[in-house]
Amino acid sequence: MMKLKPELYSRRKMLKTLGVSVAAVPMLAFLGCNSDGMGSVPMADSNTDTDTGSNDTSTPTNDSDYVAGTTALITEDFPDDSLFATASSCVVALTKATTEGPCYFQADSDEDISQGLTGLPMMLCLQLIDSDCNPLANHEISVWHCDTRGIYSADTSSSSDSGRFAGDFCTGGDQEAERSTWYRGSLITDSSGRVNFKTHFPGWYSGRTIHIHFKVTNNNMDSVISQFCFSDEFAKEICTTHSEYKSRGEQDTTLASNDNVFGRDYEQFIMNTAKNSDGTLLAYHTIQIS
Repeated sequence: MMKLKPELYSRRKMLKTLGVSVAAVPMLAFLGCNSDGMGSVPMADSNTDTDTGSNDTSTPTNDSDYVAGTTALITEDFPDDSLFATASSCVVALTKATTEGPCYFQADSDEDISQGLTGLPMMLCLQLIDSDCNPLANHEISVWHCDTRGIYSADTSSSSDSGRFAGDFCTGGDQEAERSTWYRGSLITDSSGRVNFKTHFPGWYSGRTIHIHFKVTNNNMDSVISQFCFSDEFAKEICTTHSEYKSRGEQDTTLASNDNVFGRDYEQFIMNTAKNSDGTLLAYHTIQIS
């Protein structure tokens, strides 16, 4: 595995100086469940080592309660819509918009966006609703995030929207990343406002807490561009115990240390998480647009 170049870890400084466009979006609201990210999950009825900078090729011991490997380890069905059940009234928490970031480009996909990589296999389930909490069908939701090493994929050859992609800033010059489109995808919401992805828990890079970017588009117009994150406690657990992450250790920027995108109002952006019975991770959130 190629050792990361030093410039990949200078992103804290570059994020403050790079001319990145900030999404001009309408009022956005998130409607999530337990803010601590944990909870019981109603399920529907069922029918290579990424260590960097090390010469040790042995498989590291996995001390985590979660499995390690490809998304083929996800054997559970996606949860049913009761996953997103809320209280009797529609409670909305209005939030500020966040930046698109410099590592976006459009990429088509099916449900599985991992392209055979390994990590902590994760179901990523999102539901889109309107201001009255009604599901919104036929909207496109795009997601993108880095791999377990903190690197974004960079093959823009088939993209129809790559003009804002910042190249080596996102990949650190990693040749594998430059040939790949992993951890990027777009799906259309169903009648329940749902999209479901199979992916892996992201890694981290210097200057940012672990996060997932997303964009909602309707009739080729962006309705919202924003990001989700994970609680500091959960991120620390995975980064210190899971075999695919612990060689890099804890992230250097947490929500509590004032990540420069989420700031102090980060609670509303935290993904809800739970462990599936097969040992994989479930991460979910509702997106509400006005």
